[in-house]
Amino acid sequence: MKDSAHQLVSKVSQTVTECSDFSFLGIEDLDAYLAHLKEELEAAEAESAKISNEIESLNRTYMEDSSELESDLEWMKCSLDLISSQRDREKEKEDEQMEHFSSGENQSNLINTNEESKFEILKLDNQIEESKRILKSMQDLDSVCKWYDAIEQIEDVLSGLKVIEFDGTCIRLSLRTYIPKQDVLFLQKIEETNVQYEINHEFLIEVTNGSMEIKNVEMFPNDIYIGDIVDAAKSFRQMFLHLALMETSSSLEWFVRKAQDRIIQSTLRRLVARSASTSRQSIEYLDRDEIIVAHMVGGVDAFMEVSQGWPITNSPLKLLSLKNSNHHAKEISLGFLCKVEEAANSLDVHTRQNLSSFVDSVEKILVEQMHLELHSDGTSSV
Repeated sequence: MKDSAHQLVSKVSQTVTECSDFSFLGIEDLDAYLAHLKEELEAAEAESAKISNEIESLNRTYMEDSSELESDLEWMKCSLDLISSQRDREKEKEDEQMEHFSSGENQSNLINTNEESKFEILKLDNQIEESKRILKSMQDLDSVCKWYDAIEQIEDVLSGLKVIEFDGTCIRLSLRTYIPKQDVLFLQKIEETNVQYEINHEFLIEVTNGSMEIKNVEMFPNDIYIGDIVDAAKSFRQMFLHLALMETSSSLEWFVRKAQDRIIQSTLRRLVARSASTSRQSIEYLDRDEIIVAHMVGGVDAFMEVSQGWPITNSPLKLLSLKNSNHHAKEISLGFLCKVEEAANSLDVHTRQNLSSFVDSVEKILVEQMHLELHSDGTSSV
């Protein structure tokens, strides 16, 4: 069943990879392309139905055998209690007989009776242990079935996901993330030509034994900050305890979704920041803090806040603060900072939506305010 599940995942992943780009097809080839997709979909659905039937059969067998085992264990326990009770009564009887009889024949009969009782108890103990081992094996099988079901649901809704390895408490996943083309960033200036639109990561995820609840996560390569997502996934049950989401989702599925969103978001923001950098100013995106830093001429750093969904959405940027990266330079006064912030954040929305335009405007405002302050200082000193 494990091999079948992996074959199904590989086949679906291969189909997604082969057919991920159909922009080159002409109108005449579209019917053939759709027919091919339909055949692959029907094959995948048939294989998925087969695995689901096997899981259902295993669950049904597990329930029936568990019920039978529980009945057997209860019967064995009652038998053991009965034998123990009989042994106690026989011991009392033996003590009474020992007071009246001392012949070798009577002593031999009592010893034989006692040995038979011990043998019967040992036999029942062995049967109970064997039944417990069988029950434990069936419980393990049930956990594996539940795990396959959870992974199948996640793979159904997430593209590019593949399970590499699973040993009960650790899952190794391969996640291929497809980065949107540049045409979704119509408000940003992108000049890079060598852009990687498929990014691969591996995750080593430690889960609670018998469930899909996350305990720890490692990402390779560790080039995107996901610490906050991991922490949220660990407290998933507490976060969504009163929501219907818990009925259809798990912390593992939630984590993979959020991690993939973060990879797309951080990659696009870094791409826009690199493209907006010039010989006069360098710009970088700090994914841990979700801010953009523009290192401008004169040793001044401008820290800008990005809204959720930027740069795909049209939300404007916001200037948070200015700092002097040159420790020997004069510290920026609060009054000066407030004037620059107010002027920058009052710019028209279109200017603040585009990173290059916003950084250029902030630099222009900064220079103007510096000239005004210098002029004011010169006037007051006269």
